[in-house]
Amino acid sequence: MAKDTFRGGVHPHDQKALSRDVPLRVYEAKGEMIFPLSQHIGKPAKPLVKKGDEVMVGQIIAEADGFVSANIICSCSGKVKALEKRRIISGALADCIVVENDGQFTEMAGFGTREDLDFIDDQEILTRIKNAGIVGMGGAGFPTHVKLTPKNPDAIKYIIVNGAECEPYLTCDDQLMRAKADEIVEGLRIVLKLFPRASGYIAIEKNKPEAIAAMEKAAYGKEHIHVTPVKTKYPQGGEKSLIRVIAGLDFPRAWLPADVGCIVINAGTTFAIQRAVLYKEPLYRRAMTITGDAIKEPTNFIVRTGTLLTEVIEAAGGLKEGITLKKALAGGPMMGFAISNLEVPTQKVTNGLTLLAEDPAEKAEEQITACLHCGRCTTVCPVGLMPQMMAEAFEFNDLERYEKKLYGLECVECGSCTYICPSKRPLMQTFKRAKGEIMAAKRAGGAK
Repeated sequence: MAKDTFRGGVHPHDQKALSRDVPLRVYEAKGEMIFPLSQHIGKPAKPLVKKGDEVMVGQIIAEADGFVSANIICSCSGKVKALEKRRIISGALADCIVVENDGQFTEMAGFGTREDLDFIDDQEILTRIKNAGIVGMGGAGFPTHVKLTPKNPDAIKYIIVNGAECEPYLTCDDQLMRAKADEIVEGLRIVLKLFPRASGYIAIEKNKPEAIAAMEKAAYGKEHIHVTPVKTKYPQGGEKSLIRVIAGLDFPRAWLPADVGCIVINAGTTFAIQRAVLYKEPLYRRAMTITGDAIKEPTNFIVRTGTLLTEVIEAAGGLKEGITLKKALAGGPMMGFAISNLEVPTQKVTNGLTLLAEDPAEKAEEQITACLHCGRCTTVCPVGLMPQMMAEAFEFNDLERYEKKLYGLECVECGSCTYICPSKRPLMQTFKRAKGEIMAAKRAGGAK
């Protein structure tokens, strides 16, 4: 390990005490299930079912439509009610498969029996991961089978399991590592089988001593597998931050981690790989945290994808009596985003729901002042950018300077600059807008 942390970063109040010691428990959906065709980076999946079809748990109901795409797996049994546009967690209307859940959760034949890894070759490993519809479950949603097929497999030296879970409030990965440490280590062993020249590193922030202990016990005696406690600091779980810490490497935005010999996979993704390869179990459920000062019983759940958020809220006891919900966030307060409608389904990348009785963004808006030129935003930026100057470039509509001179597209949108700003300026939100405008212009230019 190069060092236990990276340059910059901040120390927000983590609020993890609300749910950190609440063990994972299974919640079984009761109402209809909704499956968006796009739950991943890349092209939406192509439906394989039609209205009226009977479906079962584990069935591929939409198949990957292109190299960067992922299968959609049904998580309930019942009948296809509709193929139509429904509101999803981002607020957008999206093509979805709606299934009338019969409550029986009848599973497809062919998964659930453990197989011996020694008799599964590399191509079959990748095929099972692809068939299972596994994507990055830390929030990015990049199809895992694509990530595990780099141009030069022999150049991969580091497989990094991201167990940092640095986002405030969220604790589902912490609980998953405590409860499923052996399975996560097995998942890492499966990935290492694809890259025999690599070593595996399980990176966990030091504020998770129980998870560290569980993973160290599971990894004991396993060749080329190391549990690496890292400093508790946000955004320690960022891909570039972890690579800097574990491998001591920096790289530009245009490069992928594989270009510097690294592959980073979330702890939940690693667990899903183990289930897919050894049991042929597709990705139809995941761990998620429901938390915040507005919820009665902050909880870590195992939830089937497609379950409505309103059901999960009810399963956590509902809102506290006398509390008015002011803000709902998909994820946590740093990299999560606000949700205006809770009648939307969980997806493969839904790692948490944070319900707040106060809206910190609303309070910050009331306190915004002109930039003080204090430089704090530059000090905490984990990428080494100059947020103050980037914001000024965007305000003056100088997108060329923003991109070419200030390297604004290198921003990882972690929100550290916004958090630390004494003037309460919405810097990260500004940079998201800037990136959106620049990328839209590039797409328009390419279409001419």
